[in-house]
Amino acid sequence: MVRRKKTRQIRIGNVPVGGNAPIVVQSMTKTDTRDVTATVRQIRRLERLGCEVIRVAVPDEEAASSIKEIKKRISIPLIADIHFDWRLALQSLSAGADALRLNPGNIGAQWKIKEVVASAKERGIPIRVGVNSGSLPKDILKKYGHPTPEALVESAQRQIELLEELDFQDIKVSLKGSNVPLTVEAYRLFSSRFDYPLHIGITEAGPPPLGIVKSAVGLGILLSEGIGDTIRVSLTAPPYDEVRVAYEILASLEIRHYGVNIISCPTCGRCNVNIVSIARKLQRQLRDVQKDLTVAVMGCVVNGPGEAREADFGVAGSKGEGILFKKGKVIKKIKEQDMLDELLRLVKEDA
Repeated sequence: MVRRKKTRQIRIGNVPVGGNAPIVVQSMTKTDTRDVTATVRQIRRLERLGCEVIRVAVPDEEAASSIKEIKKRISIPLIADIHFDWRLALQSLSAGADALRLNPGNIGAQWKIKEVVASAKERGIPIRVGVNSGSLPKDILKKYGHPTPEALVESAQRQIELLEELDFQDIKVSLKGSNVPLTVEAYRLFSSRFDYPLHIGITEAGPPPLGIVKSAVGLGILLSEGIGDTIRVSLTAPPYDEVRVAYEILASLEIRHYGVNIISCPTCGRCNVNIVSIARKLQRQLRDVQKDLTVAVMGCVVNGPGEAREADFGVAGSKGEGILFKKGKVIKKIKEQDMLDELLRLVKEDA
């Protein structure tokens, strides 16, 4: 059982973050925010997959003004991603953004920071301080020579202090790098010193499967140590993959379950059933089923019956046939060509 580190709690719209709240799965749109129709379409599909918070890029005033219409047509909280221009932060807040991703140190003079903080405080809107190993302040980079865990934490602390000086503590923090050990150590170090809720991720992780492996290893380590209040899997891939992988990581640690967990054997010389084909088709057809279920597809008599019996539904294959299980009980013997249809039928009846 993973024991979470207790952090202070904030709220992003109607979603609690930190404290005793469940770890929140979020993603970021990959559409042009100014294209409201495309952005809303993508967010709605992400909602159906279980995405709980969405972030959108706000590069200019048109993108900021689009937030108002986008918000009307989606159900989950929206975070506005701001860099450099304090006016875009104010405009996004006025348009209804539920949170800001903004580093106060890169939006200019102190009076600009004050205006943004005052507007966020008035609306009860949190700010996520996002430190990235690729964009550390020049003086910190010079001090440490290259991105180190200590450099990331010092950069985060500097941004936090700018907000705390303005009596603002409604803060979430991220310290991301594309290097897994660097990122893990940075989060560990920060977590040992602060109780602000943490958004965790491996940034610029790359395309699948490389990006999935990096994210699973990095996030898995942190989550297993109780670190992390929101997560995003950053992939060079459609955002839907990010959400699916995030839930798989959480499910693998038995932290949260969302959707169907497929157990299938890797196959070997004992296998006399086309498990690869059945498992792939099953995964594809159950991808959007949201109920927490385990389905086993096994190919021989060594581990097959045991795994299939422990699953909600399963099949243990033999030569050209298999035994169908439901909730631990044998239902019947079926032919290989019927395995997929029988499993789908059981899942759909239960769902």
